[in-house]
Amino acid sequence: MAFKRIVSDKVFWKSVIIMGLAFAIIYQFISMLFDYGGLDFSAFYEDKLAGTQWVRFVIGTLVAAFLYGFIITYGQFVSRIKREKRERQN
Repeated sequence: MAFKRIVSDKVFWKSVIIMGLAFAIIYQFISMLFDYGGLDFSAFYEDKLAGTQWVRFVIGTLVAAFLYGFIITYGQFVSRIKREKRERQN
């Protein structure tokens, strides 16, 4: 089965982490631009990371990053497997 083959590959999980972290960083920068009208790190820190709410912010960001990385990377690996299968048939 393709799913077991994909998730057992170490390169897949490395790609999930890289893709997820890239998504989280880019998303937070874009969110900061829209919410604060620019790169206002001090306001961002006060709103998102000050007090006890930082735990929920970090966990939410990591879960979203993992899900995004997993879905995108899984799709890339499935398309690569299909492409390799087509090339072998020709």
